Amino acid sequence: MTDPEILRYTQETGDFSRMLKSIPYATWIGLQCERFGDDLIFRLPCKDSNLGNPILPAIHGGVIGGFMEMSANIYLIMSQESLRMPRIVDFSLDYLRAGLNRETYAECRLTRQGNRVANVMVSAWQKSRSQPIATARAHFLLED
Repeated sequence: MTDPEILRYTQETGDFSRMLKSIPYATWIGLQCERFGDDLIFRLPCKDSNLGNPILPAIHGGVIGGFMEMSANIYLIMSQESLRMPRIVDFSLDYLRAGLNRETYAECRLTRQGNRVANVMVSAWQKSRSQPIATARAHFLLED
């Protein structure tokens, strides 16, 4: 299956398994996605290979950043009718507290969309949405 076919299948069925399997990093960190009505919730399972500090233990900051960036990208793909992957222009991440070795969730919100660019806000949390472990802003180029 080609990338446009995978994107079309995911947009039509809401089954993210094929898309996520086609992204090696998503497979490696264990990224999962579920649709609840119009909302997408991304999940990073508890995995020892995602740890950066085994003493705390805490998830590696790069894994948290990659999880949030991929979540924003997939969220934007699912909110578009286009079958092309948007290109990331800028990604700004604020770490707010340690991401302990437990399930981590992310939620995205489209804050601005023009003809050429889109901005997505991402919030990641573990126990409670009201206590995020990180927030991010992603800017994407929608067309060449």
